[in-house]
Amino acid sequence: MTSATSFDQYLRTRRTQIDAALDSVLPAPPTCPPLIAEAMRYTVFAGGKRIRPILALAAAEAVMEDQSTDLCSHADLSRVMTGACAVELVHTYSLVHDDLPAMDDDSLRRGRPTAHVVFGEGIAILAGDALLTQAFIILAQNKPTDPPDAEHRRVRTIARVAEAAGAGGMVGGQVLDLAATGTGTGDEGALRDIHERKTGALINAAAVSGAILAGGSLATVEAIDAYATHLGLAFQIVDDILDVVGTTDELGKTAGKDATDCKPTYPSIYGIDHSRLLAAEAVAASRAELATAGLGGRLAEIADWVVSRTR
Repeated sequence: MTSATSFDQYLRTRRTQIDAALDSVLPAPPTCPPLIAEAMRYTVFAGGKRIRPILALAAAEAVMEDQSTDLCSHADLSRVMTGACAVELVHTYSLVHDDLPAMDDDSLRRGRPTAHVVFGEGIAILAGDALLTQAFIILAQNKPTDPPDAEHRRVRTIARVAEAAGAGGMVGGQVLDLAATGTGTGDEGALRDIHERKTGALINAAAVSGAILAGGSLATVEAIDAYATHLGLAFQIVDDILDVVGTTDELGKTAGKDATDCKPTYPSIYGIDHSRLLAAEAVAASRAELATAGLGGRLAEIADWVVSRTR
């Protein structure tokens, strides 16, 4: 996949590859009961942007380019793809649980009824649990083509993804989000803390995992970490904006729900125009991190896409 390939084509190709890989790593009968297999696949293959696994693969490409290796060999792709899939499984688990009546109480996700609407709350909870644990099952597996230091890379990746998913990351962010729901108030510091944990932590882990699994140096991993921190903030600010200006059909989920639930958001604190400015500033900061580190590939285009997306 060369630099001449259009970004849209790049995204389509990566999504196709990721979907095929996800299909191969999900459990199926007789390994597990048919109902849980169906519930897991229902949410994983409901659609979605696949931005997190794409980000993992793009970060790996940037590392490989920086090290003057072949960007797109099959071995390089397969080495990182498992980590990319694991991050997507963790993300999907979080959506299943966030949509539950006890959490955000959403009935629509990616244009389809949410898992608890289709399968009931009990199976939805178990499907989320199964997706989370499956992520770490596949991350821990050895491959015959792994390089000598693969185990060390996997352990670092497991630690980073687990940290992003746990009490200091997504779980903690959801706790803060639940506490803020109904208040309609807040300041940027509190709001940013929610976003950095609930959304930013896994976006950051996705990019860093790709860099680690591709064998990036400590300095390169740190640069991608900084890039992804700014990117995660931009992504969530845009999400807040789209909840205000988008429609349910466009977003594939219930539009205007943040306002209905009286959640503090960037638009509620700063307004739409200033929120767009803050998102643009975060993207500019993410691109600056790449430029300082001399990293190429698709990461800058992903940053631009995040701030210009409409869903």
